[in-house]
Amino acid sequence: MIGSLVPTELLGLGPELFGLFVVFGFMVGVFFGFFGMGGSFLVTPALLILGYPAPVAIGSSMTFVFGTAAIATMKHHDAGQVDYKLGALMFVGITLGIELGSRLVFGLEVLGIANVVVGVAYVLLLAAIGVLFTRSALDAEDDAEGDDDADDGEDPDDEVPAIARTIQSYEIPPMTTLADGSRASLWTISGVGGGVGLVSGFLGVGGGFVRMPAIYYVIGTSLAAAVGTSLFGGLMSGAVGAFTYGRAGVIDLGIVTALLVGSALGARIGSSATAYVDEEDVTIYFGLMLLVASAAVGIGELSAWLSMPVLDRLSFLLLIGSALLVCAVILYHGALAVRRTRGVPGSTRRGE
Repeated sequence: MIGSLVPTELLGLGPELFGLFVVFGFMVGVFFGFFGMGGSFLVTPALLILGYPAPVAIGSSMTFVFGTAAIATMKHHDAGQVDYKLGALMFVGITLGIELGSRLVFGLEVLGIANVVVGVAYVLLLAAIGVLFTRSALDAEDDAEGDDDADDGEDPDDEVPAIARTIQSYEIPPMTTLADGSRASLWTISGVGGGVGLVSGFLGVGGGFVRMPAIYYVIGTSLAAAVGTSLFGGLMSGAVGAFTYGRAGVIDLGIVTALLVGSALGARIGSSATAYVDEEDVTIYFGLMLLVASAAVGIGELSAWLSMPVLDRLSFLLLIGSALLVCAVILYHGALAVRRTRGVPGSTRRGE
C-alpha cells in the first residue's frame, strides 16, 4: 500500500496519501454539491486502483458519502430544493437494495472475484451514464440554438422531462402528491429507491449518478428538486451503507477522514455554484469525465490481469486528471458568473 512507504502516518495513512485524499475529497465535494451526484463513484475506483480490497473500498466510500451528503443537503435545504417526503418514501427501497447489494459483494469476496466483478461493473455503468450525459448536453445545445426566441411563452411543465410526464400519466395506485404538487405512483418511487439502493450497496456509491437522473427522468421533479432530493437520498443510503459495512469492520477511518476534510469545503462551494452557473455549461464536461473514468477503471483492471504496474499509474492519473479538469471548469464558470453579477445591480443569482 502506498501509505506504508511513508514512516509518519496520519490515522494510518502516510502524509502524502492523506494529502492526496484531501484534494480528491475537495473535488468530489464540488461535484456532489453542484450536480447532486458524481462523488463516490470516483472514490471506490480510486481505492481499488490503489490496491484496497473491494469491501474496504466500498465501505469507506459509503461512509464518506454519508458525511458529504449531510454537508451538501444542508446547503440545498437552505434553498428549498429538498423534497423530504419523496426522499423518505424512497428510504425503504434504498435500505433493502443496499442490504442485497452488500450481501452480493461479501459473497463475491468469499469466491475471490469481488474486485474483478465490481471493477467491470464500474466500467460498464460509468460508460453508460457518461454517454447519456454527453448526448443530453449536446441535444440541449442543439435545442437552445433553435429556441432562442421562444423563451417568453415558456411552460413550467417544461422543467419536467417528457418521459417523466408520460410515466406520471399512468396513475397506478397508490398515488402520492409530491412537494411541487405533481403526483407519482408509490410503485415508481419504490422501484427507483430499490434500484438505487442495489447500485449503492454493490458499488459502494451514494447512487447519486443513478438516483438524480432517476428522480428527474422517471419520477419527474424539477432539476433543482432532483439534485437536492438526490443529496438527501445520498445521506440516507450513506448512513445505511456505513452501518452495514461498519458491522463487518471494513471501514478505513483514515481514508474517510481525509476525504471529508476536503469535501467539507468542496461541497459548500459546489452547492453555492448552482445559484450562479448554468448546468448546461458544464454538463458535457461531466459526461466526458465519466467516459474517461470508465476507461481509467478498465485500464486498472487490465493492469491486474497483465501484471503491469505502469497501467495502474496511468489509470489513477486519468481518474484524478479528469476530475481535476471538471472541478476547474465549475470553479472557472462560477468565478466568471460572480464577477458578472457584481457588475449588474440587483442581480446576484443565476436567472434573476
